[in-house]
Amino acid sequence: MPVPQQLKIAVENSGSVSALLLLPPDARACFVFAHGAGAGMAHRFMEASATGLCERGLATLRYQFPYMERGSRRPDTPGVAHAAVRAAVAEASRSCPRLPLFAGGKSFGGRMTSQAQAIAPLPHVSGLIFLGFPLHPLGKPSADRAKHLSSVHVPMRFVQGSHDKLAELRLLEPVINGLAAPASLQVIEQADHSFHVPARSGRKDGEVLAEILDGVAAWIDTLAVSPP
Repeated sequence: MPVPQQLKIAVENSGSVSALLLLPPDARACFVFAHGAGAGMAHRFMEASATGLCERGLATLRYQFPYMERGSRRPDTPGVAHAAVRAAVAEASRSCPRLPLFAGGKSFGGRMTSQAQAIAPLPHVSGLIFLGFPLHPLGKPSADRAKHLSSVHVPMRFVQGSHDKLAELRLLEPVINGLAAPASLQVIEQADHSFHVPARSGRKDGEVLAEILDGVAAWIDTLAVSPP
């Protein structure tokens, strides 16, 4: 297993943020992988996902949003978060110039990536991947947070737990089915927003993560072509 390369990425008007590039020697693509609202790029889910994708021949560039870099609990404004997404994608292009790029992330990170893509396409990004798209706040079911997805014109992959209380499937499925861009949904049975499953399911979190990463890798392989 290669050692993650530590990087610093300059974010417009927000200083610089830390990043980790994990690049297997046989990499077929690179995933620009943003963290969720409550935990940074070194969280065990982020690290285990990056390691698992590396084992499957996929590079990852994990990075901090500026608020997380500062140690704040208050997420950045959308404009700052979008700038961080763009800076990370640009760094991935420099670090992995021959690899197809995909972007997205866990929860908040995926939503900020999709918003940035909706405003202006992220250069060389072939598709977006959402690990637990936060469709609505807890206890407030709505599809309003998905309105911008109609302005995304690259393929999208949604990975959602069937018990995710931030994305009721009865609301998410019609959104995905109504998108003009190709979009697919991988449902992880009995998993919550963090992809934990109850003990009675008979499965462990590691098995669930393997299911997620196998699906992500297979989806990437259907789209990975050399960037222009």
